[in-house]
Amino acid sequence: MNQIFVNAKKVLVLLAEMSDDMRSHIIHEVANSIITHQTDLLDANSDDLSRMDPESPIYDRLKLTTKRLKDIADSMHTVADMPSPVRRVVQHKVLPNGLDLLRQSVPYGVIGVIYEARPNVTFDVFSLCYKSGNACILKGGKDAQATNEAAVALIQEVLHRYSPTAYACQLMPATHEATAELLQARGYVDLCIPRGGKKLIEFVRDNAKVPYIETGAGVVHTFFDKSGDTDMGAAIINNAKTRRPAVCNSLDTLLIHELRLNDLPKLCTPLTAHQVRIYADEAALKALSGNYPAELLHEADDTTWDTEWMDYAMGVRTVHGMGEALQHISDHGSGHSECIITDDATRALQFQRLVDAACVYWNASTAFTDGGQFGLGAEIGISTQKLGPRGPMGIESLVTTKWIIHGHGQIRE
Repeated sequence: MNQIFVNAKKVLVLLAEMSDDMRSHIIHEVANSIITHQTDLLDANSDDLSRMDPESPIYDRLKLTTKRLKDIADSMHTVADMPSPVRRVVQHKVLPNGLDLLRQSVPYGVIGVIYEARPNVTFDVFSLCYKSGNACILKGGKDAQATNEAAVALIQEVLHRYSPTAYACQLMPATHEATAELLQARGYVDLCIPRGGKKLIEFVRDNAKVPYIETGAGVVHTFFDKSGDTDMGAAIINNAKTRRPAVCNSLDTLLIHELRLNDLPKLCTPLTAHQVRIYADEAALKALSGNYPAELLHEADDTTWDTEWMDYAMGVRTVHGMGEALQHISDHGSGHSECIITDDATRALQFQRLVDAACVYWNASTAFTDGGQFGLGAEIGISTQKLGPRGPMGIESLVTTKWIIHGHGQIRE
């Protein structure tokens, strides 16, 4: 594994010397190769899927289809056509002593990404890193190992064909030991981005010796306020919960104003199509009893409000007003995505101002928290921290800066 780190570091000079047009051309060629080699990718993916329970929500997240491969390729074409974030002038000034200072955007260098059963991430990370002049080291999960190996082989074949930069994209073994090695590769890895659940983020916090950005883990809330539109609310809640329940922007807890408990059955009715299990507090449970399938209704416990379900399940809690909703989110949220459904603009703006999260919605599904949906082309992760980038991270988030200083013999007294 040490050789992987050495090779990635060596390729940075080649990436720095390469023109943006050539980097874009190579990304386009990888995208085209996805389509021409889709049979190989789908066969590898089928191998991974054969070892997973089809009933698991993660199964859908892992599954590739012809349509999904086309979407991945289209996303890569979009990234390739975006303006380069490298060598932009961020600040320019001339000091009284004549020194000319230029602050310029530059790549981070080697970026390590740890992720689970998300095969699209392999291509997203490569395109974003390569476009921004970074090398990437990928550490996928064992559930997607065959798919990731096929994807990286495809990427490296194109890189070999057009440039000596095949080591700009490398795949590590799908082991816990590899994760630990990546997190401790000081001097080789400039930034690590973990994409996964709470356990992965905690492991990174406890073991990282390289800089990292917290992403992914999301306990997501929607607050249905006293003036919320019931039809709109039902559609938003259903979309946020059931569109893709195993992703980080899916709804985990519905907070409902006590004055709207009579509307709770109507808000939850669309969820029955996906057999969503509901874990409700006493008041919400009473409102749903007889109006929602009994076998899907459960009493909430102490763990309910801190659970990122990643499944067709969610919590429902009754709140007495805005203040209690805000306090619940403060106590149990993860800083990812939060939503209020209300017709009261004043209360909506208050909610958006006071909620501490990367993305705060008013009358819209949290499913939109996504780099592609935000016009970033693709994303390398969704940052939930405050230092550095926050929210969906595209190519603009994959550069740092350095100062370029021009002088004519100045010396400091």
